[in-house]
Amino acid sequence: MKEGNETSAHDSRASGADARFPASASTPDRASGPAPSISFIIPLFNCLELTRAGLASLQATLPAGLAHEVILVDDGSTDGTREWLATLGAPYRVVLNERNLGYAKANNRAVRLARGEWLVLLNNDLILLPGWFEKMRRAHASLGPRAGLIGNVQLDVRSGLVDHAGIVINRQGKPVHALNRSAWLSRLFRPVRQVPAVTGACLLVRRDLWQQLGGFDEGYVNGGEDIDLCFRARAAGRVNAVALRSVIRHHVSSSPGRKLRDEENSYRLARRWHREFVAAAPEATRDWCREYLAAILPEPESAGYPLARHALLHALHLQPTPPAEAVASLEAALEREFAEWRRRFGEPRDAV
Repeated sequence: MKEGNETSAHDSRASGADARFPASASTPDRASGPAPSISFIIPLFNCLELTRAGLASLQATLPAGLAHEVILVDDGSTDGTREWLATLGAPYRVVLNERNLGYAKANNRAVRLARGEWLVLLNNDLILLPGWFEKMRRAHASLGPRAGLIGNVQLDVRSGLVDHAGIVINRQGKPVHALNRSAWLSRLFRPVRQVPAVTGACLLVRRDLWQQLGGFDEGYVNGGEDIDLCFRARAAGRVNAVALRSVIRHHVSSSPGRKLRDEENSYRLARRWHREFVAAAPEATRDWCREYLAAILPEPESAGYPLARHALLHALHLQPTPPAEAVASLEAALEREFAEWRRRFGEPRDAV
C-alpha cells in the first residue's frame, strides 16, 4: 500500500508520520495537547446523514470529562462528507484517503495515528445509546488480563431485532452473527458472554493488544478482518466477549458495496482458521445433538446408548466435548463449502 500517494492527513505529528502524511495548511493540528485515553476510530464512505447522526449519538453518550479523540477516515466520499469534515474541530481528527482503500486499510491507517491507550472501532451508521461505552469497559475489566476484543449487542434500526450478540460458528462451519440475546434476568447475573469473535462495527480493544496482533489483515476486502483478528487474539490466549448490557442500534450494511466480496473473504478465513472454527463451534455441535436426539426419539431403542447419552449431555451443556459424529458432520459441511469455493475462485494463489 503506497500510503504517501493515497492519503493525506489533517494532522501530521502523531506516530512520527510527518514525512509520509503532510498536514493540510488550512487545517489546524488536532493532535496537540495531552494524549487522550480513548481513540474512537470511524471509517467513512458517503452516507453523510448517517455519519452526522452517529457522531451526535457518540458525543451525547460519552461520560462527562472523558479524554478522547475521534479519528475520521474518509475513503473518497463524494456526497459532501469531505466538505463537512473540513468544518470540524477538536476532538475530531480527519484523514482523507484519495480513493476507497477499504475497511481494513482505513482502520489500520487510523490506528497508526491514534494516541489513546484504548481503541474503539465504530461504524459510521450506528446510533449509540446511553451507557454503551461504560458497559463495554466493565466487560473488559471483568476478564482481567485475559481480555481480548469486546463487542456488544446491536439492534437492527429497521426491525428492532438483534443483529449481533457475538459471532459463532454455524453448522456449515462458517462464522455468523449470534441473534439470541440472553433474557434480562440472565443478563443481570451474567452480563458478559464469551464468544469466538465479535463484529468490528463496535469493538473495544487495548491498543497494545492491537499492536501485538498486527492490526487488521489487509488481504480481506470489507469483511472478515474482524473475525480474523479475534481468532488471532484467541490464538494468543485472549478471550473475546460481548457486553450483553451494552446495546446500540445499527443501520446494517448501509455502506455501498459492503457485501460484494463476502464469499472470497469467507474462503480466506476458512483457509486460515478451519481447524479453529471446528473447535470453536459448541453451538453447532449442540444443534447437531438436538437434531440427532429428535430423530431417534420415535424409536430410541434403535440408537446406540453411548452416543445418545453423549449427545444429550452435550446438548444440555453438561458435557463440553461434543460427540465425534457431531464434529465429523461439521467437518464434512466445511469441506463442501471448500469445494464450492474452489469451484468459484480456484485454488488459492497466496498463503494465509
